[in-house]
Amino acid sequence: MALVAADMNGVNAVILERMQSNVALIPELAGHLIAGGGKRMRPMLTLACASLLGYSGSRHQQLAAAVEFIHTATLLHDDVVDGSGTRRGKRTANLIWGNPASVLVGDFLFSRAFELMVEDGSLKVLKILSHASAVIAEGEVEQLTAQRRIETGEEQYLEIIGAKTAALFAAACRIAPVVAEAGDEAEVALESYGRNLGIAFQLVDDVIDYASDAITMGKGVGDDFRDGKMTLPLILAYARGASAERKFWEAAVSGERVSDEDLAQAIALMRSSEALSDTIDRARHYGRRAIDALGLFPAGKAKSALTEAVEFAVARAY
Repeated sequence: MALVAADMNGVNAVILERMQSNVALIPELAGHLIAGGGKRMRPMLTLACASLLGYSGSRHQQLAAAVEFIHTATLLHDDVVDGSGTRRGKRTANLIWGNPASVLVGDFLFSRAFELMVEDGSLKVLKILSHASAVIAEGEVEQLTAQRRIETGEEQYLEIIGAKTAALFAAACRIAPVVAEAGDEAEVALESYGRNLGIAFQLVDDVIDYASDAITMGKGVGDDFRDGKMTLPLILAYARGASAERKFWEAAVSGERVSDEDLAQAIALMRSSEALSDTIDRARHYGRRAIDALGLFPAGKAKSALTEAVEFAVARAY
């Protein structure tokens, strides 16, 4: 955050300017989420990668704002799909303004993101970010089809999070070397950094849903459990369970066992089967892969900050 603070001011100015509209509900609803205390992790990655490459222009600020608009649009749509009531400890937009308004303002933010990409003028940047947007949507649809399906395995789960979370992390990092004209090798390395960081980030999120409180996470504990989402902790606990435990998981995922007592039992089973600690180990593995991808670049403040971002993403589980 300290590394990119000056650039981030520029990004925030672009976000504020571009979320304006003569239709009053649009900036009101968008502002509720955009000002809602998010870490701005994805645009910060674009800025930090540009800093790593010694880029001194300002194109990365517009594009970082586009990345944040894509992310915010997906959050608005996600909360509608999940029927979520809270995000980052605040009431969700869909709860305040209703589902139709949330979906439409999400569409508006997607459109704004594409305007920013087109203004940048790089077809390569447009290709990277537009492809990521399509992949995110595919991941969300695949997650929806896997919901309440106990037979979902680890491989399909990794495909889902690779699309719905890691794709935008990867794209946010990859556009920096395009803008900085740093070459294919830097593009591939930073894309790999972002992708592996994104997978680690989502693995930890999925642990926190069972191992945290709403204040830390900013969403209700057990939301994934009640929604029947097949995340890795649940997949591992089910695979390792005896027949009675597997029956419990089958009932829980189908929506028959979703009380607070059931959630407490689910967490106890995850702890006893080491499903949570093993999921964190997987996150550490992807975190190490992300840090290894930075090996190409010289030591310095930007490389240290990008390494710390990975350590932060994994450490959130504690």
